Amino acid sequence: MSAACPQNIRRRVVGSNVWLGFAEAASQKALTQAAVYRIEPDVQPTEEAVGLAMWDEIETAASARQGDLVILLLGGRGAQALHRLVGEKARTNEADELLKRLQVFTQDALAPMAMDNGFSFVRDFERLLGAAFFAKVKSFTSMTTDTDDLEGELARYIEKLEKLGGIDILFLGLGPEADGASHLAYIKPGSGATAEDSAGMIPISASILEHHISKFKAGGSTVTEADEAECRAATDILTLGPAAILRARRIVQSIVDASTAPAKRASYRRLLETEIAADPAERAAQLDANPGLWLRLHPNVRSLILPDVLEA
Repeated sequence: MSAACPQNIRRRVVGSNVWLGFAEAASQKALTQAAVYRIEPDVQPTEEAVGLAMWDEIETAASARQGDLVILLLGGRGAQALHRLVGEKARTNEADELLKRLQVFTQDALAPMAMDNGFSFVRDFERLLGAAFFAKVKSFTSMTTDTDDLEGELARYIEKLEKLGGIDILFLGLGPEADGASHLAYIKPGSGATAEDSAGMIPISASILEHHISKFKAGGSTVTEADEAECRAATDILTLGPAAILRARRIVQSIVDASTAPAKRASYRRLLETEIAADPAERAAQLDANPGLWLRLHPNVRSLILPDVLEA
């Protein structure tokens, strides 16, 4: 890690995976013994209804507190309806007072990759949210993917998030993995993430790479052959870790693309139905094998889905 990285961040290596966390983070044992919660699907009729519900979450959070609101955007299809809606509002003055309070962050990225690559979440956010949104929000912070010091930049990213007081709303999806498992943000099964890890760098798997490329194409992103070639040459994924997810004040999940990613149906069923072990070692193994289950340890999750996510 770069010598310029914050001194209060510790580095942990698990195989080829690098995890960063704060020295004072709660212990893995304590959090894997935490309460387990059920997730009740909130079925919405259309993708646009999901986007409106997500916007309502931002308005509700803003009305409940004064000052800035820290939100983490979801990339890919899951939040595109929200981003289109917010982009429309940003082109008027109806939401200006709320927008100027937003401290906006991204939650994952492929690296190394040019920041202007069409498969970058930032480019997709710009396409859907529009220039007016970025001009009006208080700040926008993305994970840096075009540097020789990826670890150092990632450490500085989570330190900035921490200095702002943590996450008010974390928008999340659910990525399909083999045998009905899932990735959350881009925490991959078997990557060794624990409740002490705020962010990490993991090697790209073929399944995640194909999922990333296919969801960008399905979502209508503007990409070129050169963009795809550079994307396929990326070696790592930068991602939030379980510690950041568990500390978020509110998690809003959205799954709207089961028609183009049908494996999400099995992954979602497993998320809902898995009996999470009470034994700390067994629970840790479950969470590592199926990172989507970290959601089940959070007490404040809203899971927005379309009806087809529940189809057999």
